[in-house]
This record gives sequence, C-alpha cells and structure tokens, in this order.
Amino acid sequence: MQTQLTGARLVERMTERERAIAARVESVLPELRAHAEACDFSGEFHRPHLKTLREAGLLGIIVPESYGGLGGGLRDLTAAVYAMGTACASTALAYFFHCSSASRGLLPLEALEAGLFDAGEAPIVRAFADKLLRKMGSEGRWLANFASESGKSSGSAITISTEAKPIDGGWLLNGVKSFGCSTGVADEYLVTAKLAGTTTIDGLCLFFVGRDAPGVRERAKWDALGMRATATHGLILEDVFVAAEDALAIPGAFVKMMKMSRGSFVGNQLAVVAIYLGVAQRVYDYAMHHLTGLTFEDTGRSIVAESAFHQQLIGQMTVDLETAFLWARRQLELETSEPPVLPKARVVQQWRMCKAEACERSFAVATAALKACGTSNTGNRGVIARSLRDLSMGLVQAFPAERGKIEAAKMAIEIGEQAQFGVKRQ
Repeated sequence: MQTQLTGARLVERMTERERAIAARVESVLPELRAHAEACDFSGEFHRPHLKTLREAGLLGIIVPESYGGLGGGLRDLTAAVYAMGTACASTALAYFFHCSSASRGLLPLEALEAGLFDAGEAPIVRAFADKLLRKMGSEGRWLANFASESGKSSGSAITISTEAKPIDGGWLLNGVKSFGCSTGVADEYLVTAKLAGTTTIDGLCLFFVGRDAPGVRERAKWDALGMRATATHGLILEDVFVAAEDALAIPGAFVKMMKMSRGSFVGNQLAVVAIYLGVAQRVYDYAMHHLTGLTFEDTGRSIVAESAFHQQLIGQMTVDLETAFLWARRQLELETSEPPVLPKARVVQQWRMCKAEACERSFAVATAALKACGTSNTGNRGVIARSLRDLSMGLVQAFPAERGKIEAAKMAIEIGEQAQFGVKRQ
C-alpha cells in the first residue's frame, strides 16, 4: 500500500514522478508545522525555513532538470503549496511567490520556440531566461517576485508605475512595490517595472535587483490580520542601478511571454487557491479531531453523535470543503489538460470564479469550526483563530468573491449572446 501524501488529497491520480516530488514536500511539513504558531504570533518569517526548503531541493520544483530543478509542473506546485498550507500558510505563500518567478523564465523560452522574438531579440531573451532558471535551480537561490503596486486604474486592477530609465551600462529604477513576499529575506528580487515614458503594457520589463543593492529599502513592516509571517513589507527603489545583463528590457517582451501562459496573466495563480484549501483542510481536521473526542459528562456518550447542532455544522464544513476542492480540481484540469479544454480567455474567467468560490468556501469551513468547537477554542494562538485570520486574506487577495461573480455574469452573457447570433432567424 502506498504512503498517503498530503498533496495527494487535492491533486489526485499522481504519477510516480509526481509522488516523488510530493514526498520531498512531505519531508519538510513537520518543520514548517513546528514553527507556524510562533511565527504567526511574532509576524516574522522563519529564516531557517529557507535552508529546509533548499536542502529538500524544492526551490526549483517547477524548474527544468536541465537547469538543476525538479522538472515539475503546475500539478506539482499546486500539491506542494496545498500541503504546506496545512502546516504553515505563511511559508506556503512566500514559497509560492518564489516559485512564481519561474514563469518569467519558462514563458520566454516558450515564446522563443513559438517564434515570437526576432533574431536580434532572441539571444537577450534566452540569456535572461537561462539566468533566472539557473538561479532557482542549480544555484538554489530564493527569489522574491515584485510586480504588484498599490496604484490602480479604471481599466486595470494593477498599475505599474515603477520606472526604469536607461543610463550607461544599464538602468536606474525608481518606484514603490507595495506587495510581494520575502522582503529582506530572499537572496534576490525580481522586479517588474515600465520603461520610462511608456504608458502601455508593452513597456513592462523585468529586472534582477540585489537585496542589499544601494537605493533599496523596505517599505513598511507587514502587520496584517493573517499570513503574518511572509515578510510582505514591499520595496522602495530610489535610483537603483541594474546592469544591462540583469534586465529583460525589450519593449513588448513581457506581453509576448505572457501569451504563452495557459491560465491567468501572471501564471500559476491556481496555486494560491491551493494554499487556502490547505488552511481549510487544517482547520477541518483539527475540528473533527476535537469534536469526535467530546462526550457528555453524565452519560459518556459522544456529543456529536447526539447533537443535531454539531451534526449540522460538521455537514456544512464537509460540503464547503468538498466544494472548494471541486473548483480547484476543475481549474487544475483546465490549465494542464492536453489538448486544452477551453480557450485561454475562458480559462482565466474560470480561475477568477474558482479563486472566489474556493476562498469563500474555505473561510466558511473555519467559521463553522469556530461555532462547533466553542469558546474553549477561541484562543488567539490556537488553530481555529489562526486559520480564520489566514483565510480572511483569501477574501480580499487578487479577486474577491464579488469580482468572481461579475466574471461569471460576463461569461454567461457572452455565451448567451453567442447563442443568439448562432440561431438563424426566420
């Protein structure tokens, strides 16, 4: 009988290769779990986790073997961060942002194969992609991926205002990055900025920025409700020099590489949903263990066996958790199936709905656990409180449930309109 792997709860029918990677993840869970409560309380990233993950070979989980990685894909990453989410959500989220950097190397290589770059651009694109993947793979470096900023426009949820100005030998970066894990922790930062003077997405470019480079400083200490130990302090960049060889600054290159993504614009976003599912699984397992051990003092009989109140809450938790799983598994199928099941635009819409519904359902699991387990489990350092706070972050991160429902409405309207136009009128 095969050993049960935590990641296999979400990602079903693993291959032997996938199980081997999942086993590496399983080996680090006890260490992550041992420090989760203390890290949440202090709001500090547990730096020894970098060594733990590096020694397990997990920093290159989705980096090709030719670059020193494990050669995994989205299924492996999804299973990994789900499993880590059951142990320490903060570490899982920081790890995801590190892994998301790999798409900035993998997608340019796919765009090269697709012939999207001309002969003059190709060597520059390949050199940057090779450098990035080797950093994560054979060099085992932890990268912090900084794209998001606090600014928004009427046409975009994220507006990049950080600018890169050309100077002799490279670029000067100026701007503020409001979100991105591992500030002051990662070995190096991967920063998205726009070329000075540009106003469209074609001006977006990528830059390697040293953690301790002159002009780099932390924005503000992260003291959030949940996911507290992620070092999400943000960056302030003031005349930060980046050498030409550490930049992918070809106009339009960012758009060309992102065309190769099967899912959302930034790639691998399903893995974020998996983290919240891992937290929901953690609080569900804790609640079930607690509740099934409760008995009435006078009869010794099981409380949950006779209490309709507890049975209702347990049933609701189970349905919500399973519903969240179904959304995530469907999205994983859409983003990994060959040939593709749906066109990219539909896959992205589905992800937004998936993210919204899975996170709402996961949070509902935690609230039901709180009700079912009672006041004895309301300690702020307990599993239920920590899970509630961690899962609350999923309600606001990226696409809240309300935005997911808007996407669902748009999709339904589009399908309806297409059906109308497809009917021959008499």
